[in-house]
Amino acid sequence: MSGSDRPLLEVRELRHQYGSHEVIGGINLSLTPGEFVAIVGPSGAGKTTLLRTLSGLLRPTSGDIFMHGEKVDSVPSELAMVFQDYSRSLFPWMTVAANVNFPLRRMRQLSKAERAERVRESLESVGLAGTERKYPWQLSGGMQQRVAIARALAYRPSVLLMDEPFASVDAQTRMDLEDLILRVWETHPMTVLFVTHDIDESVYLSQRVLVLSKSPTRVVRDIAVPLPRARDQFATKALPEFAALREEIAGHILGRTT
Repeated sequence: MSGSDRPLLEVRELRHQYGSHEVIGGINLSLTPGEFVAIVGPSGAGKTTLLRTLSGLLRPTSGDIFMHGEKVDSVPSELAMVFQDYSRSLFPWMTVAANVNFPLRRMRQLSKAERAERVRESLESVGLAGTERKYPWQLSGGMQQRVAIARALAYRPSVLLMDEPFASVDAQTRMDLEDLILRVWETHPMTVLFVTHDIDESVYLSQRVLVLSKSPTRVVRDIAVPLPRARDQFATKALPEFAALREEIAGHILGRTT
């Protein structure tokens, strides 16, 4: 699903520090339309801080962020984010439909009927048709995370940031959600930047893997993933190329590869 070679999102010398502690130490990266890019790195490397900075939730200490070549100084209007903790990102007192509709209420160009149609389409695309009147606490963890993904899709972002979105579910649900996000990405044109601690997950999902250093973090490797695009949880992970990529990425994270 790769698009034009012109960057959709570009980051130049991005830095962020908490007090005197520098977490992000000058990151440069660019994403083209339609890419699926994963980010991995050591624990505490600042992966979540990076996503929160890109999303506008944190202001960088220095550096620049560009969308379509234009400098961004606030929350980008074409960007959505899915968090790891679905229980905190959903409003328990709202129905599933109301949760998905929540960010659409700011889009005054959409009529009530258009918002309702987006909610319906988004829930259907993540396999949750018929759950509109349920509440998050009535759903399993995996289903709650699907609601969070549906809410992001309803916004129709150009860039979807995902911060370890499947880390809090069991192994089988995680595989189901991995395959879900690939189907969603293939049918909804958007660029995905996906943070994970799981090396296998990064290789399985992405077209590129960006490996971060220890804090203050920088991009130390940009590794292409030339695996067949039709991914399968068993066939893809059994490929020798998959094992080689996993070993290469692990080596960089552990400092065993220069």
